[in-house]
Amino acid sequence: MGQNHNLFSALRAAFPKDLSATAIETADGPLLRYSWRDLDHATARIANLLASLKLPAGARVAVQTEKSVEALMLYLAVLRAGYVYLPLNTAYQASEIEYFIGNAEPSVVVCSGKNFGWVSKIAFKAGTEHVFTLNEDRSGTLLDRAAPRSDAHTPAHKEADDLAAILYTSGTTGRSKGAMLSHGNMRSNALTLKDYWGWKEGDVLIHALPIFHVHGLFVASHGALINGSKMIWFSRFDPKAVLARLPEATVFMGVPTLYVRLLGEAGLTKEACRHMRLFVAGSAPLLMETFNDFRERTGHTILERYGMSETAMLTSNPYDPSLGERRGGTVGFPLPGVSLRVQGEQGKQCAVDEIGAIQVKGPNVFQGYWRMPEKTKEEFTADGWFKTGDVGKIDARGYVSIVGRSKDLIISGGYNVYPAEIEGYLNDMPGVGESAVIGVPHADFGEAVVAVVVARPGTAPDAAQLIGELKSKIANFKVPKQVFVVNELPRNTMGKVQKNLLREQHKGLFAR
Repeated sequence: MGQNHNLFSALRAAFPKDLSATAIETADGPLLRYSWRDLDHATARIANLLASLKLPAGARVAVQTEKSVEALMLYLAVLRAGYVYLPLNTAYQASEIEYFIGNAEPSVVVCSGKNFGWVSKIAFKAGTEHVFTLNEDRSGTLLDRAAPRSDAHTPAHKEADDLAAILYTSGTTGRSKGAMLSHGNMRSNALTLKDYWGWKEGDVLIHALPIFHVHGLFVASHGALINGSKMIWFSRFDPKAVLARLPEATVFMGVPTLYVRLLGEAGLTKEACRHMRLFVAGSAPLLMETFNDFRERTGHTILERYGMSETAMLTSNPYDPSLGERRGGTVGFPLPGVSLRVQGEQGKQCAVDEIGAIQVKGPNVFQGYWRMPEKTKEEFTADGWFKTGDVGKIDARGYVSIVGRSKDLIISGGYNVYPAEIEGYLNDMPGVGESAVIGVPHADFGEAVVAVVVARPGTAPDAAQLIGELKSKIANFKVPKQVFVVNELPRNTMGKVQKNLLREQHKGLFAR
């Protein structure tokens, strides 16, 4: 047995010497303070509970719960016990959950108490043996069952390549794919960012992101934990409440929508940000207007970075001014240890400022898609680079800019929305002949989802009804803000729908 590469061991080793110090303090709801000892003991109890279930090696634990400190502890306990963590967006509806559980075949499912009825039915039908509940108010069967367990636990021995988490990314064509991330992928990324973003003793993170995707669960949580830093924990983002806590913090991470909302508050001033060291933005493109307004109001330049479910973080604007300035409209340089190239047609390397397909390589790049060997093979080049599906360029100074997304991905409020998935649901609805789903500019969400639908002959589908129907089937962030019923969709000579024309036509829909 060589070194234990379990990510939990790396995080645990970074806990401060004084375990009675506050690790996490809740900022909304009742004020709760969790010490580093609490984190250690609670994760041990949950890990011991999982171990007592005699799960198969590599068992998946699927989790769809509201954000809470206990939900973070559950994630850490799954790593500690050596199983595979599978976070699920809280907005997912039954047909989506049915797919994820059927595809991942988890041994354990943890859900909110209010959803136990329908989630457990899906889980038991798919062969899952254990379903627990976990609520925001620290109640639920998971904690009840973990409470009597021992608070000592030796972290399971893991190799760097052992699977730690599966993150489902919405499918550009049809169904979602499960990106498999190893202990080594996440550990290398956490340590690289600790160094590159200048984390230091005394740093305090405001955590106001969801914890079911890379940004909140890995970048933010791992960042604070691997630095032994306190977190001020918001179960949901509230601009006024966040502003009130800025004077106690040094680091904040958010999606562009959160920065737009902070700018809407008169209290966002240089004085409010006087102790802040770093504001990080990601998950969606930051508008130049937001970048400039924020600098003007606070004296802070937002650091924009770029990553994906499959790779965690890939590039970042520099924190250290000696490496260069933070440039709005770019995502900075490839992180240390990450290689990034832009490929043109026929696999030719692009020249400076020439737009092409972004491909990457590095210790953070995932192992492939869960149970999709063909898809995995397709997404890597013959010489081992991962095709991100993003389109971009590199300037003369090495700054990377993302200019678009292949396959018309829409990013709304920091969440990925794939048109093909929504079109699939729409096309199955009565009266709908065909549909095209596009993203149009939106001041708050970055992009808003809009659907254009062609009626079947002799029918007149009602836009409000279609939206209502979609709300019962898919997560709210994917539901179109508006649906237009038209006679035909614009097509090119090849018969392909010209979404660029539709985007152009509707681009002013949500203009201020």
